[in-house]
Amino acid sequence: MKAEWEFVVKVTATGANIYRRYQLPPPPLLDPATADHSTYSTLRPIQLTSTGKQPIMANTDPKLADSPVRTLQLSALVVMRIIKHSTTSFPTPATGMLVGMDVGTALEVTNSFPFPVSTPDTQAGQVAMNPADPYYQADQAALALAAPRAKGSATYSAEMLKYLREVNVDAQGVGWYMSCSMGNFVSAAFIENQAFYQRQTDERSVALVFDVSRTSQGSLNLHAYRLSPAFVAAMKENKFTTESLQKSNLRYQDILIELPITIHNSHLLTSFLHQLPTPPPSAPTAKDFPASLAELRADAQTHIASNPLAPNYDTLDLAIDPFLEKTSDLLLESIEAHTQEQNNASYYQRSLGREQAKIKAWQEKRKAENALRAQQKQPALPEDEWQKLFKLPTEPSRLESLLIGRQVEQYARQVDGFSAMVSGKMFGVKGGLVPGEM
Repeated sequence: MKAEWEFVVKVTATGANIYRRYQLPPPPLLDPATADHSTYSTLRPIQLTSTGKQPIMANTDPKLADSPVRTLQLSALVVMRIIKHSTTSFPTPATGMLVGMDVGTALEVTNSFPFPVSTPDTQAGQVAMNPADPYYQADQAALALAAPRAKGSATYSAEMLKYLREVNVDAQGVGWYMSCSMGNFVSAAFIENQAFYQRQTDERSVALVFDVSRTSQGSLNLHAYRLSPAFVAAMKENKFTTESLQKSNLRYQDILIELPITIHNSHLLTSFLHQLPTPPPSAPTAKDFPASLAELRADAQTHIASNPLAPNYDTLDLAIDPFLEKTSDLLLESIEAHTQEQNNASYYQRSLGREQAKIKAWQEKRKAENALRAQQKQPALPEDEWQKLFKLPTEPSRLESLLIGRQVEQYARQVDGFSAMVSGKMFGVKGGLVPGEM
């Protein structure tokens, strides 16, 4: 097999760097009936393109037409690093930097590293080191979410990129990543981090969100987001009043733009996966069928341990109650928070109405006084003194209301998607138990 070398020349402000990548053409898929199992293996079907890429997310968002970045390509090594970092730091959010290069309207992420997180100081200079302490957990989460835009993280990232540049690998920051649980990531900290990267670092930066809880249900849950141009313009003006939102026609659906993600394996890794040795399939016998659920799980674990490419049974679990119950609780909390924001807006409208009524009464009284003074040939009193006597209430920002609305939509999508997936499993179980009712 002839090897192929690919040279990529990247011109930066400090000069031109040449990156060399070793590639091999992907091997053809083998026929299970004629394959030589002593050398090759028959693998379970996987959807791979000829370049070793596996699309995991599809997105036809029309807002991508105006975005400088339309697709995101992740290296499989980056995905594994993010998963490991997120699971080890759970339930504290994990944050880190994405490194790669931009090619046209696509971003290629080839490396990543975590941000350093300082120890929280909770009580007058005393550090609470008890992980079960809710105050410690809250402080730890706040520090983790603030790490992407912290000065210490900026210094650390600059040093890491310097070392990567010295070994002649991709050394361009293309965004950052964070982990979340149950889809709870739309917050002011997330928006500030992404706005910081799109303004200060690179306009093409993306935010990668990995959901630990959803991934534990059996499928990889990874999403890439960017702030929409309309929302970035509103943040520059720092005006989220009712009038400005109506003028710009900005809705909670317009805050984020989701990018399609593609996971990429090198040709060497793809060739290795296709050539992993596996035992040849044999005809099933009566002894192969388990007699109980415990025996089925034990056989599955043994089979997976002996065959690294064997499919597991995590996707067949009917874990309905825990996930839906927690998501429903979070959905109700978000709805209550949205109701509280609406109450604050209503209170502002009532306060504004009362003050405007007082101002109108004062102006009418002043006009009557000036009319009387005019009859008496006396100088008129100024009619703009109400600005010194009355103070109109300040309208609260509607940004929090927009973020809560976007988070409510996120929870609703999760409930819809998970319910649809579990419904199919339940109908399958029903068909196996009661075949006549299908």
